[in-house]
Amino acid sequence: MKIDKEQLRKNLDEVIWNVEKARIAVSEHHIVKLVTVGKYTDLENIETLYTLGQRAFGENQVQQLEARSKALEALPLEWHFIGTLQKNKINKLIDTRPFLMQSIDSLDLALALNERLRAKERSMNCLLQINSACEASKSGVSSEEAIDVYQEILERCEQINLKGVMSIGAHTDEQSIVKESFETTHRLYESLQKDGATLCSMGMSGDYELAISCGSNLIRVGSALFK
Repeated sequence: MKIDKEQLRKNLDEVIWNVEKARIAVSEHHIVKLVTVGKYTDLENIETLYTLGQRAFGENQVQQLEARSKALEALPLEWHFIGTLQKNKINKLIDTRPFLMQSIDSLDLALALNERLRAKERSMNCLLQINSACEASKSGVSSEEAIDVYQEILERCEQINLKGVMSIGAHTDEQSIVKESFETTHRLYESLQKDGATLCSMGMSGDYELAISCGSNLIRVGSALFK
């Protein structure tokens, strides 16, 4: 559904205002990047957000990322892949050349991705997805193995440029549990800074302010913008 430009402007302003409040409460120097999740919205709305100044967009399906990046290739957009990657879609993802692949959820996937990248003589910026909420429905490595897996990817996967970590907050209305899952991810991120981690991707439409208060510097927002 196409959304009126003024409505999109209002939604974007509201999200940016909330981000600013949360960011400054942490520190005036804490910078947060907003990635718009286009999953449920029309192409026209992405174009409109571009005219309003938004540049980073994320998709959780390889086919949609491929189609949209092609349709909007005239615009200097920064595309992120944020979904679960099936191995049979690896080549297609590499060919779309995302700015950042946020969801390496296992060492096995990293090794497979690295192998295909090497074959194509390419590299890719990636984040390690951590299942800090310990939920069976979520992808990602466990909090306990996250540091070992991160370091192993650094050692064994030369074509992958690991930039940090990503996680999804606990699926509950209990704020203290959501907060705990974010704090766990952020502690791991801090431990990995010595290994070059600069991105801590946490927070979506329903919890991005809480995520920022826990140290997130990259949020993935969709429905709050497209309402």
